[in-house]
Amino acid sequence: MKKSYLVLILVILSLASIFFGVKEISLSDILQLNEKEVQIVVLSRIPRLVSIIVAGMGMSISGLIMQQISQNKFVSPTTAATVDSAKLGILVSLILFTSSSSFQKMIISFIFAVAGTLLFMQILKKVKFKNTIFIPIVGIMLGNIIDSITTFIAYRFDLVQNISSWLQGDFSMVIKGRYELLYISIPLVFISFLYANKFTVAGMGEDFSANLGLNYDRIVNLGVIIVALISAVVIITVGRIPFLGIIIPNIVKLFHGDNMKETIGYTALLGAVFLLFCDILGRIIIYPYEISISLTVGVIGSFIFLHLLVRRGING
Repeated sequence: MKKSYLVLILVILSLASIFFGVKEISLSDILQLNEKEVQIVVLSRIPRLVSIIVAGMGMSISGLIMQQISQNKFVSPTTAATVDSAKLGILVSLILFTSSSSFQKMIISFIFAVAGTLLFMQILKKVKFKNTIFIPIVGIMLGNIIDSITTFIAYRFDLVQNISSWLQGDFSMVIKGRYELLYISIPLVFISFLYANKFTVAGMGEDFSANLGLNYDRIVNLGVIIVALISAVVIITVGRIPFLGIIIPNIVKLFHGDNMKETIGYTALLGAVFLLFCDILGRIIIYPYEISISLTVGVIGSFIFLHLLVRRGING
């Protein structure tokens, strides 16, 4: 797996994403500056493409960071209660601030996501039986508890439909002016690149980190903040995207090992390529209608995840 191949595939899929949709657009339409087609590209297709690439990179890197700091290959924002906590934060913002902006919702969602992820990390420290499969199950159980609390509160305040809409990942509604929050993920991705070596050392354990003079708690907390903020931004903007943070880092590690400095670039590119492929597939299957990105990623991702589990079992 070479980065140049991934970049080439990303470029090809990006062009397909811009020109394919309910309204078919040709290159000649753009070159001739046909007003209607140009507006569709500028106001809808390009924002959608940018949001897919940024979300794919961000969520994949978030999964990679979670796997490093938790020392478990199957931990990600969706199996560490991060996403469920962010959802609870959105509900709280809807209750307390009925007319709150997307930025305010993101801040509250981020605070809850950090709290939920730190709670998972504290539980992880207490668990003595750190089996590869058992730890994600603990995270899923914690997430289900938080999700149950969210559902109960939503029923009490008649907000079940409102909060359910945040769970369905969908890029079809992304237009200019409604996706710019995702730009917050970009500097976080760069920070992840800068701290990749330190995340790798932290992934070797607290004692090993201390022997190398690394402030373990500070690096773990930084990782949690990056993961929580990216997760909150993606959920606020496009909704929940399952499995992405689990399968992409694991696929990359099969080819390039566990050194985060070596794998983070591949993870970002493959995450963007995979999410873009799933989005285009969702537009094709029942054309001219669309299947939500959470469904296409969920179906394909679940098969890949099961394969990874079986492979893990076979290889011990």
